[in-house]
Amino acid sequence: MNFKEILELIDKVAEREIGGVEIEQAGTKIRIEGKPSQPQVITSYVGDLKSHAPMLPSIPVNALPAPSANEAAPAERALPAAVPDNSHILTSPIVGTFYRSPGPEQPSFVEVGSRVKKGQVLCIIEAMKLMNEIESDIDGVIQKIFPSNAQAVEFGEPLFAILPD
Repeated sequence: MNFKEILELIDKVAEREIGGVEIEQAGTKIRIEGKPSQPQVITSYVGDLKSHAPMLPSIPVNALPAPSANEAAPAERALPAAVPDNSHILTSPIVGTFYRSPGPEQPSFVEVGSRVKKGQVLCIIEAMKLMNEIESDIDGVIQKIFPSNAQAVEFGEPLFAILPD
């Protein structure tokens, strides 16, 4: 986020009298605290803050259902049987749109069977109009690419299965 977008977010928090908001993106964490109103409301913004599109409805915190004990967290979801047990699963560090290549007419960063090194870019996840390069955290061979190109991904969702060297 640039400085102007941060200032706009501060204005939105104050204008709506939200208790606060915390955003983490590419290793940078921003926390903005405001005045809590009764009841406190969670508001979802989709896309650019400058957009004049209609906002999603706000939901009071006490109206949200509590997670059941049977629900698995995103990182705990079962993986497809085609992935060997010794595979390293690289998960999404952010919510956004998954892209396999740096541009529409450019080749994918990696394919199934590609040998990768730690720190090598594997994909891009677009979040809030920012392109975040996702790098391999180990050396190995790509066994499976879970999301399709231009698919929305959630935090903790599996992106790649990598067979470690």
